[in-house]
Amino acid sequence: MAATAVLMHRFPATKPSAGFFPLPQRPSLSSTPFNQLKETRRSSQLLVKASSSDESSIDTNELFSDLKEKWDAVENKTTVIIYGGGAIVAVWLASTLVGAVNSVPLLPKIMELVGLGYTGWFVYRYLLFKQSRKELATDIEAIKKKIAGSE
Repeated sequence: MAATAVLMHRFPATKPSAGFFPLPQRPSLSSTPFNQLKETRRSSQLLVKASSSDESSIDTNELFSDLKEKWDAVENKTTVIIYGGGAIVAVWLASTLVGAVNSVPLLPKIMELVGLGYTGWFVYRYLLFKQSRKELATDIEAIKKKIAGSE
């Protein structure tokens, strides 16, 4: 807020002659209060320093060794590579499709309205009432069991 107060200025009250428009006056340091300048200097000197702590540090050697162990434990590596490549192609294709839809003039706004409507319906249907939240939780648990193969 202090920076905007420093940069604001007033145009002269008199009308300029035809064809001549004077430039706005630059704010001088003497016209700004000392407290605002002090706050501006203080906020510009704010620095964020990263500190190392044992709790949040990640050992890259440990991370790579874990990844190598998991990769060695995979039996069918070609299938994993094919699925990974397919996922990358799917993300690229989806990005291209979204870019094409976004270039159509009215379609992005219509899609936003559809998304907003669906979000409202989902909140009303599954999140608003306690019984429907329980139903959603049981549905999610059933899907997790089905994916994990424990059902």
